[in-house]
Amino acid sequence: MDMNAYQQAALRTAAPKDKQNEVFHLLLGLVGETGEIAEKAKKIVRDRDSDFAQWDREDLAKELGDTLWYVAVLADHFELPLDDIAELNIKKLADRQARGAIGGRGDNR
Repeated sequence: MDMNAYQQAALRTAAPKDKQNEVFHLLLGLVGETGEIAEKAKKIVRDRDSDFAQWDREDLAKELGDTLWYVAVLADHFELPLDDIAELNIKKLADRQARGAIGGRGDNR
């Protein structure tokens, strides 16, 4: 699926932009969903000797999808198309790789 098409589809289930505290709601939702993924990963480390091959892939896909929904709707609040965000991110990472700066710290490496 095209990233912008996904974003438009996600917006059909989003609250109106002008709803009070909606950006804050979206930020908390994004953090919550990523926290759910981290919690499930923690249990694999704790209970399954870090064997991530045992991760329920369908469940992971659903949680990642929830995270993507929040990213898509939050981006729309700031008039940022997902295609543009994805392209910018790949360019940033390619530049870091070309400069041997994939590892390290800080956004501007």
